[in-house]
Amino acid sequence: MWLFITVFAYFINAGVYIADKFLLSKKIHSSIAYAFYVGIWSIFNVCLLFFWPWMPNLRELALDLLAGFLFLVTLVFWYKALHQSEASRVVPIVGALVPIFSFILSFIFLGETLNQRQLIAFIVLICGGVLISIKHTKVYLYKKVITRLREVVGDIFGDVPAGAQPTSRLLVNSVAAAAFFAGYYVLMKYIYLNQPFIGSFVYSRLGSFVGVILMLFISEWRYVIFTQQKDVKTPKNLFYFLTIRLFAAAAFIMINWAISLGNVAIVNALQGVQYLFLFIIIILISNKFPKMLNEQLGRGVFIQKLIGTIMVCLGLYLFIV
Repeated sequence: MWLFITVFAYFINAGVYIADKFLLSKKIHSSIAYAFYVGIWSIFNVCLLFFWPWMPNLRELALDLLAGFLFLVTLVFWYKALHQSEASRVVPIVGALVPIFSFILSFIFLGETLNQRQLIAFIVLICGGVLISIKHTKVYLYKKVITRLREVVGDIFGDVPAGAQPTSRLLVNSVAAAAFFAGYYVLMKYIYLNQPFIGSFVYSRLGSFVGVILMLFISEWRYVIFTQQKDVKTPKNLFYFLTIRLFAAAAFIMINWAISLGNVAIVNALQGVQYLFLFIIIILISNKFPKMLNEQLGRGVFIQKLIGTIMVCLGLYLFIV
């Protein structure tokens, strides 16, 4: 059941991505402001307690609030990485590392393991998702890649070259975002094992809301959140904006539900399915929006994404059979 829930949630996320691209014009240029505006929506999850009332003890409440605050910190690193580079560079890095970090942390703290078939499917899904999510891959440029990595890492006894520092910061923020995402999901899995799903989810969201309130006590952040964002365009259609946000919230809840039922690392590895759905949707709407197809499919990239699609389908098959 959790496998179906995960796949359906990533399908919704793919649709939300497309809708955000075409229906919304809002663009926030600060990772602090982004985390604030995402976290502020968390308060509306309290409505769920009217239907499923539950009150945690102090220890449970502390864990829930910590998880929500951790998610808020994750958003800061995630958006900072996105702001420093194109999504086509950040998403593959984070998308590949989150399942790996989740696997390590869940094994250490939760004792979760994968059998041989699941491990193969896990690796295949990660590789397939990376192939689908990146714009282009030129294997014959591996020497340039190695040279660039050496520039980023720098000499063992020296500093990172100034020209490579932006890439270095991108890698640091991407790896940090992946590590915090994995930490958040593993902590939520632990919480779900010991607390009711709806109640613990709501109180963890309250942790994010408390975090954004605390952000307002820092004057520099308050300026960024309110003053610098005055000129940002608002969504052209508020109804569409709210509808999309509701779908995004539903997908987020479903992914958390899947984590409460299944393996954390596998749920995160299945994100490759989201890239697959995104690829399919782009193909289907290419006649109406050819520009987007050109952005996603450069010369030779179609074959790369096709191989990634086959790998994602194979990974899903290995989980199902």
